[in-house]
Amino acid sequence: MFAGNRQEAAQMDRPLRLGSRVSPLAMAQARQVQAMLVSLVAREDTLFPISGFTTTGDRILDRPLVEAGGKGLFTKELDAALLGGQIDAAVHSMKDLPTRLPEGLTLAAVPAREDARDVFIARSGGALRDLPAGAVIGTASVRRQAQTLFRRPDLRITTLRGSVETRLKRVEEGAVDATYLALAGLKRLNLAHLAQTIIALADMPSAAGQGALAIVCRSDDAEARRMLSALNREEDWLATSAERAFLDVLDGSCRTPIGAHAWIEAGRLLMTGELLSPDGTQRWRRSGEVTLGADARRDAESLGRRLGEEVKRAASA
Repeated sequence: MFAGNRQEAAQMDRPLRLGSRVSPLAMAQARQVQAMLVSLVAREDTLFPISGFTTTGDRILDRPLVEAGGKGLFTKELDAALLGGQIDAAVHSMKDLPTRLPEGLTLAAVPAREDARDVFIARSGGALRDLPAGAVIGTASVRRQAQTLFRRPDLRITTLRGSVETRLKRVEEGAVDATYLALAGLKRLNLAHLAQTIIALADMPSAAGQGALAIVCRSDDAEARRMLSALNREEDWLATSAERAFLDVLDGSCRTPIGAHAWIEAGRLLMTGELLSPDGTQRWRRSGEVTLGADARRDAESLGRRLGEEVKRAASA
């Protein structure tokens, strides 16, 4: 189950204090990491207490996050708690994590990734192609907005933010005709049965890192880094590293419609990434692969950067 050294990790006697956003999904993810740690060291969960934090992004519900600064809005308070010594590790959704972390913090582990696909949920129960012209899609994601308009320019988009439960309720009430959710989030909340249409990644590449968790700790906390590294799944570290490199090249933020998905097959890392105009009228997509060698992490990052540069050149032509 774990890629690291279980025996070394089990020697850690001090508590490892976890931090998380307070949303139901974020806390479910933190409890998942807590359970991994309990299994790893065969200790009680009191050794891994969880503290909840309300982030800037959680407070903004009345407007798109792009109007408030984009990336980092779900991580700043947790970064401050780490650097201030209030917690020892922060559990994030990888897609919320900026491509460059504040000085003094490091990515310690990427546990086994959940399904990266999006799901489409419509009040009518149909798929995107079944909606009538003028139907309203609720989403706060500029990626999902652009990908939707690329396929269905006759639909309308409105901002829909809030928890998974809130967004589902808005569809049920008829405030919007449909919305998108991450399948990983539904699974972690035991709500996967609500997924109506699961969208193929070839049709709609997900956000970089979607479905993956990112565990961040202080760079100088060798003991925490050693323990958390035992939770890492290298295959998912490599895939998300390529996706985040692609994002970084394109200066990806919540303002930029970018999709990226990488996966490993038979020792090769494959990836598809795309950039779209916000109105969905243009799309620049590239795919590529690399054989993973002795320095697989460098290979993964290089693939993401190469595809990002190709897309950047195409978009500026």
